[in-house]
Amino acid sequence: MIKINLLPFRKAKKLENLRMQISVYILAVILLVAVLGFSWMKISSELEGVKGKNAKLRKELASYSEMLKQIKALKDKRKDLQGKLDIIQGLEAQKAGPVQLFDEISMAIPKGEIFLKSLNEKGDSVVMTGVATDYDTVAKFMTNLEKTDTIDNVTLKSVKLTEKEEQSVCDFSLVCNRHKVTPKK
Repeated sequence: MIKINLLPFRKAKKLENLRMQISVYILAVILLVAVLGFSWMKISSELEGVKGKNAKLRKELASYSEMLKQIKALKDKRKDLQGKLDIIQGLEAQKAGPVQLFDEISMAIPKGEIFLKSLNEKGDSVVMTGVATDYDTVAKFMTNLEKTDTIDNVTLKSVKLTEKEEQSVCDFSLVCNRHKVTPKK
């Protein structure tokens, strides 16, 4: 009988399979390292690009920060100037108030028939004392005061007929309220 020894052939085939598997494994590892290296290089370049953009945006933010400081300073200056304007307008309103009051009182006085001795203003209340030729003149003065724009509620406190230098005159005292008039802009 003929005997054939197939063992070395099987052994050689097993060795060849083992070599093939090892080469595929090594090739897969090399391919994996290449893919990982390429990915690392790509991510590194993207990271460098992002860092560059980040630096550029920080510089831009710093310039905007400077602009925001300037805008805030301008807003504070504007607020300060507006406060000053409000104070000036308030002072102008206070200045115009007494002038207008005196003007309207002088226009309401019948010429040559009434002489005011005193005029006191406390808040919205105005107290006037004076001398008139007769009762009708005091009534006419009160009516004229009621017709003005800034004075209302004219009330006669007292009126008394007296003799001065051989003439009969009326001493009177009036109380009235005044409106706050805002100046026209």
